[in-house]
Amino acid sequence: MKRREFLKLSIVTAGAGLSPVRFLGAENAVAGDIIGNITRETIFRGRDGGVTWFSTRACAVPSPKGTRVLMLMAQITGSDYFGPVHETETTDNGKTWTEPRPVPGLGRRPAVDGIEEGSCDFVPEYHAPTKTVLAMGHNVFYRGGKFFRDQPPRQAVYSVRDKAGQWSDLRRFPWDDPRGGYIYTSNCAQRVTLPDGDVIVPLSFGHDKKGARSVATVRCSFNGKDLAVKALGPALSNPVGRGLLEPSIAHVGGRFFLTLRAEDERGYVSASDDGLTWAPQVAWAWDDGESLAMSTTQQRWLVHSEQLYLVYTRRTEENKKVMRWRSPLFVSLVDRKRLCLVRATERVVLPLVGDPVNDPAGVAHLGNFHVEPISPEESWVTVGEVMPKNYRGDVLLARIRWARPN
Repeated sequence: MKRREFLKLSIVTAGAGLSPVRFLGAENAVAGDIIGNITRETIFRGRDGGVTWFSTRACAVPSPKGTRVLMLMAQITGSDYFGPVHETETTDNGKTWTEPRPVPGLGRRPAVDGIEEGSCDFVPEYHAPTKTVLAMGHNVFYRGGKFFRDQPPRQAVYSVRDKAGQWSDLRRFPWDDPRGGYIYTSNCAQRVTLPDGDVIVPLSFGHDKKGARSVATVRCSFNGKDLAVKALGPALSNPVGRGLLEPSIAHVGGRFFLTLRAEDERGYVSASDDGLTWAPQVAWAWDDGESLAMSTTQQRWLVHSEQLYLVYTRRTEENKKVMRWRSPLFVSLVDRKRLCLVRATERVVLPLVGDPVNDPAGVAHLGNFHVEPISPEESWVTVGEVMPKNYRGDVLLARIRWARPN
């Protein structure tokens, strides 16, 4: 397969009006903050006429010849309008990437009445006990060249990549609870694989189109081919808009943590001892008690063996005209006891690009990003940027290098 050289950018210390990226050891370093530095690269060009890739999510896959990184992504050409899922790989730590190729079984297929069914928002994660990659997303429907919202049921789906690099057929996640009669999904979600090979999967679900969705986590067995639900935890809910969406979980220091997208200008966080029963969610806030303004967008965990961080977007004076404040991307250290963010550790992962005052539709959105551990030395944030005015954007990579090995 052909390989594409990445296009390296100079290190950007900040977007206009934002605090610079800080380095451990600087005068304003905060105790416990173990991010060393952040650098940024462009993997694929879409701004200048190439394919605009979206939902760019990766995972590290060990092999006898060294770690390879597998990334799944799909072309975007309109609002929630995605092409077939593609895969690309790097075996030299991101210096070169293979030409994207379609993943068998993750394309379009005819449904009924001129409706097409596809699948999107996949998250690949390496499952060490079976040496496979488990990729989870959800199904999606299109009609007349547009996203079709009224076709139930929307369901979580998955595909498995074996040791030889072959993908399984697309499979439905086996959850038949009537509370998910209209939609149940685990799209864009970070999961947790337990030492015995079981997987904790977060679900967002609703029984009808108008009702607010709830979130719960399920413990599943996985044998390298099939997922089977073993236990379901109590649900969390928030009766505003579509409710709680796109949950992600992390496991650090013997506890589980859950972050939640919501539609009330907040994001939420909860904690659990077993990954199934969660404390009532609380709004994300700074360590001084001030809540963060987050407009119906994702948050993702950045996990280190010693610390936990959150990557997120939020409202600032600079981006207040940008839809859902979806740029820039920030990262902050999480106070795991108080379930809040340490304000003094906030820095920019990827800066705002464009003119947010005079041309907010030309600002590249960064809201559909992912965070993945790659090596003991660094973790990555990957995102397919999109400008709403023309659905153009590049695939960006931010390398977060650790001051101490992970």
